[in-house]
Amino acid sequence: MRKLFIPLFSLAVVVSCGTAKNAADAGGTQSSSVAKGDKAFLAAYKEIKAEDLKKNLYVIASDEMEGRDTGSPGQKRAGEYMVNYYKGLGISYPKALGSYYQKVPSDFMKKRGGGNLPDSENILAFIEGSEKPEEIVVISGHYDHVGTRNGVVYNGADDDGSGTVAVMEIAKAFQAAKKAGNGPKRSILFLHVTGEEHGLFGSEFYTDNPVFPLANTVVDLNIDMIGRDDPENRGKQYVYVIGSEMLSSQLKVINETANKKTNNLELNYKYDDPNDTERLYYRSDHYNFAKNNVPVAFFFDGIHEDYHKPTDDVEKIDYNLLAKRTQLVFTTAWEIANRPERIVVDKK
Repeated sequence: MRKLFIPLFSLAVVVSCGTAKNAADAGGTQSSSVAKGDKAFLAAYKEIKAEDLKKNLYVIASDEMEGRDTGSPGQKRAGEYMVNYYKGLGISYPKALGSYYQKVPSDFMKKRGGGNLPDSENILAFIEGSEKPEEIVVISGHYDHVGTRNGVVYNGADDDGSGTVAVMEIAKAFQAAKKAGNGPKRSILFLHVTGEEHGLFGSEFYTDNPVFPLANTVVDLNIDMIGRDDPENRGKQYVYVIGSEMLSSQLKVINETANKKTNNLELNYKYDDPNDTERLYYRSDHYNFAKNNVPVAFFFDGIHEDYHKPTDDVEKIDYNLLAKRTQLVFTTAWEIANRPERIVVDKK
């Protein structure tokens, strides 16, 4: 997650932190495909495993990747590993893009305060929907980190290695469903963005140059740091969810319903408060979708003692909790991808 923050606009966003509306009123439970007896969902859900998340994270956040700084050789090695992973699963890229890579030019980042960063790439994998392929559900996470400083590698296991491997694992689950004849009705874009730590550059480039029209983009579920706990919630089974009711009256309800039918984590809305000094709604890649009127939910574990330090290592990840949070995002995405109607955008 981006550490240094410059407010992107001064207008306060008013958010209700009260109890969500009844799920049926907001189009939640009555049309839910996440029923306990849904064999297709359950089979895919069980594909998300702590040991597989751990296996991938031990590669993504290894010293070999040199902290994955934007455009660095280490980041490119991490990207190659991810692309080979998708190829191995039989998940392709958007046809309109022509490859898994969307180039993010150095000049684009430089004009936005990116200094002399080299060219970098977003990585996109794609599963086409069976009934509404033109409607796109985006699941995003940034795969860059802050690199190597004074010879010390900042591995970024949580930030955002955890989100990176979660997106990969969710893709595996959807692909397993597709192979079993139960692919998503809407298309799923697995979007790994670059340049987040330097200024949300990769997600800004994507939303400025979308492969699929933003008008057809149903939601962005953004995963940035979900492998640890913060001091305030030490030992709890929780996750922060940020922004889920900013633009849509349905998204928060769908996410809460999905949570209750699966791991029933404690959903913490502390950072939905517009008066919160951390202003986290504006500090990760979902914001570039939100400012384009695409509903978003940002899944986050909090600011812990190893945030942006060289001690953010794989040994400190809680893999069981990482798996539960990944399952929650998958369940939410499954419901949004398969419900009869796309979620509404009815808030500003």
